Amino acid sequence: MAKKKPVTVVNRLVVIGLGLIGSSLAASVRNNGLAKEVIGISRRQSTLEIALNNGIVDRCVDDLSQVAQELEQGDIVVIGVPTLSVPSVLQECVEQISAEVTLTDVASVKESVVNSAIELFGAVPPQLVPGHPIAGSEKSGVTAANPELFVDHRVILTPVETTAKSHLERATKLWQSVGALVSSMDVQEHDQILAATSHLPHFLAYSLVDTLAGMNEKTDIFRYAAGGFRDFTRIAASDPIMWRDIAIANKNAVIDVMDKMMDNLTALRASIEAEDKQALTQLFIRSREARNHFGSMLESNKTDTGLQSPMNEKIINYIVSPGGNARGDLRVPGDKSMSHRSIMLGSLADGMTEVTGFLEGEDSLATLQAFRDMGVEIEGPNEGRVVIRGVGLHGLQAPKKPLYLGNSGTSIRLLSGLLAGQAFDVELQGDASLSGRPMGRVANPLREMGAVIETEKDGTPPLRIKGGRKLKGINYTMPMASAQVKSCVLLAGLYAEGETSTVEPAPTRDHTERMLRGFGYKVDSDNDKASLSGGGRLTATRINVPADISSSAFFMVAAAIVPGSDITLRHVGVNPTRVGVINILRQMGANIELFNRAQVGDEPVADIRVRYSPLKGIAIPEDQVPLAIDEFPVLFIAAACAEGTTVLTGAEELRVKESDRIQSMADGLVTLGVDAVATDDGIRIQGGEIGSGEVESFDDHRIAMAFSIAGLRASGPITIKEANNVATSFPNFISLARQVGINIKLA
Repeated sequence: MAKKKPVTVVNRLVVIGLGLIGSSLAASVRNNGLAKEVIGISRRQSTLEIALNNGIVDRCVDDLSQVAQELEQGDIVVIGVPTLSVPSVLQECVEQISAEVTLTDVASVKESVVNSAIELFGAVPPQLVPGHPIAGSEKSGVTAANPELFVDHRVILTPVETTAKSHLERATKLWQSVGALVSSMDVQEHDQILAATSHLPHFLAYSLVDTLAGMNEKTDIFRYAAGGFRDFTRIAASDPIMWRDIAIANKNAVIDVMDKMMDNLTALRASIEAEDKQALTQLFIRSREARNHFGSMLESNKTDTGLQSPMNEKIINYIVSPGGNARGDLRVPGDKSMSHRSIMLGSLADGMTEVTGFLEGEDSLATLQAFRDMGVEIEGPNEGRVVIRGVGLHGLQAPKKPLYLGNSGTSIRLLSGLLAGQAFDVELQGDASLSGRPMGRVANPLREMGAVIETEKDGTPPLRIKGGRKLKGINYTMPMASAQVKSCVLLAGLYAEGETSTVEPAPTRDHTERMLRGFGYKVDSDNDKASLSGGGRLTATRINVPADISSSAFFMVAAAIVPGSDITLRHVGVNPTRVGVINILRQMGANIELFNRAQVGDEPVADIRVRYSPLKGIAIPEDQVPLAIDEFPVLFIAAACAEGTTVLTGAEELRVKESDRIQSMADGLVTLGVDAVATDDGIRIQGGEIGSGEVESFDDHRIAMAFSIAGLRASGPITIKEANNVATSFPNFISLARQVGINIKLA
């Protein structure tokens, strides 16, 4: 096979300062043929000789003026000098090179670079793209050059308003071409985050080594140092001049996080001196679990779960090849709705609650972290097991910062009810997707109960909840069928004076009512009405979370649409308020058998076997819509494979999920050649052939997984864009999909 010809991404690359970062970038670009010429600039003649002799650069000069007149559009100059030397070099660059030449830097403090540019030129020049590669080594200098240094490492660019788009795109392409994962960030946010996660750890390592070196008069301490000491303090072998400059350039952010660290150390010292076993245990458990969660995010980058560290996050696309069948025996992860509620109610109970089968997806973990931030001691999750040491209904503590809930609508809506009755103020935030979702549906009834809640002008997050408010019970007739709204009101009712009740227009999942009873709290249910009185208490219990029927639905449809398919799904929750997907598929002609029925706690479970049977289009009964609200994306795939027309009505709720699931699915189906027409409250789908093409997931996990199932019946490959959020509800979807015969890969 002929060797692939390198793609040139930059005309000339000029690197000023051939330290580790600069020389590694130069070596990578030159080795991969990414530039027509790589030029190195250094005041040290020995450095230039090494760079030239080692093949790091094509040409060397000792001053920018020797090449400045040659540079033109398409060239990039990288400033690779120590942080405090950047201003003088920046001034030389702007004064000598054309405004068409892209200029970027590698300093780890960005505000000092931006402020220097403003001081020198009155504004940041459009050609300047401030940047910071998150990569390094214990060794420094040109002799440590490593052309693979940036592969799968984050490079953060911090463009400002005046940065020209063309220069930003050129800098982005350069870093991506050497294997880096490129993201953009606000200048101040960058410096604050790096102060906490990079700068302070380095300074602590230097300080610890210096402290122990001063104690080294009577015994050779370092000779007896364990691996942990060596691992932590190895970063103290980094370039001292570089870290001196970083300390000064980023002093405000560093001092701020250092003060917080010193406060924590003071508290730790006091706990040790007082032999406070409880405080020490809580601190060590809290820290261990936070570190384990961080470690799992990093480790997941090596797998296909989609769960990632933000510092290593990249866009995940799915490519599904046509064909394959669906056969297997599997258990999908735990029910997401129950996982959320187990953490919430376990935290508010008296005593220790043990949860098994907990879903270790991003949404559920967001709820778990929120309660840790409010002082609850939680161990795990470890293979689905979580231990919660409840603090009682009134034992939560004010979090030190806003609670970040990622993409989880369940978290933010249910927590708003629980937190409306607390004594402290709190703010609930989410990612870009969650920040666009309507919160008036929970804020309005909570305000009727006496809560004070602020949203953005359009009724979206963040939610700011005032503490210390006296709540009163209400009888709330819900304008829409929503389990989240019902649960929010009932959970606020735990703190309200008198009785709180909800009346829903159609049945919705009742996990909250069932689990409250499991914790010993009296809840009355009468057809469409649920009621409870405030002032009670929750008693710790054990919870076994069954497999999630929403996750099972993808494999149920997979087996239903492909001849020869046969899938058994184990220990699935079949709560009567969640089995709409089974009812609808059966009406379409699916061959579905439930067996090994059992009761786990207050929840019914069963094994589900689905075998292929030809499907036919139907008018979906409106009374089934609330019972299958999360499963409709994959049900639309079943409809596309059915003979005849499927019509859905009464499903307005689908338009305010993680995306507008009606329009998103309709658009994707049309792209694949399916006759699909969105309506105000539903969709009309004419069954037929599924073609191939590229569809958007709109960052919606269920849309991404639904179109993955469509690949089984497609005539060609389907590319599904931006499937990162699958990790929010189904971390091992890819591995299970492959296990049953779906041809899917990441791109």
